[in-house]
This record gives sequence, structure tokens and C-alpha cells, in this order.
Amino acid sequence: MPQLIVLPHEELCPEGAVIDAVPGASICDTLLNNGIEIEHACEKSCACTTCHVIVREGFASLNPSEEEEDDLLDKAWGLEPTSRLSCQAVVDSADLVIEIPKYTINMVKEGR
Repeated sequence: MPQLIVLPHEELCPEGAVIDAVPGASICDTLLNNGIEIEHACEKSCACTTCHVIVREGFASLNPSEEEEDDLLDKAWGLEPTSRLSCQAVVDSADLVIEIPKYTINMVKEGR
């Protein structure tokens, strides 16, 4: 089973985390199902950038991004060549190391 290694994030995951990931699940669902409350303002419909992550290792194993995701990523804070929307990036068989950026462009946070 592949692992999702989450680098420390000051608010969401201060210690970092190592999570067993299910192939075929999105990075976003994997994080949420394991208590890491990554923002997903559009309810995972590929309509915002709040679930943006940077894949530090294992990027090539992910499903290719589609044009809609690429267009949205252009608006993400801290965009890097290995950036993905975690709601669209599907885990395969390789381990992934991800970084959740410090900021998002979400102007409103639900429940906070």
C-alpha cells in the first residue's frame, strides 16, 4: 500500500504525518479521511484552488492533470512545477511526499 507523507504544516499538521493511502483515492480524500482538514471550498469539484498541494516526491506516478485543473492552478498561491489540486490528483502505487502551502486564496473559511 502506498504511503502519503505529509510535510509539517503549522496549522493543519504541525508534526507532519505518514498515512497509508488507498490507490484510486484522491490526495484530498486521503488527507480528510485521516484527520488532516485541508481546505476544499468547492467541495472537491475542481472549481477553486484551496486544496492546492505541492508534490515533492512521486509526482510522476499521479494521473495527468486536465486543462481545467491546469487553468485553476495558474491562480494558486505558491505555484510550483509539481503543484496539483489534491481533489484531482489520484494516488497510484507510489509513495508521495506532499507539502500543503502555507496560504490559499480562499477569502472565507467555513466553520472557523
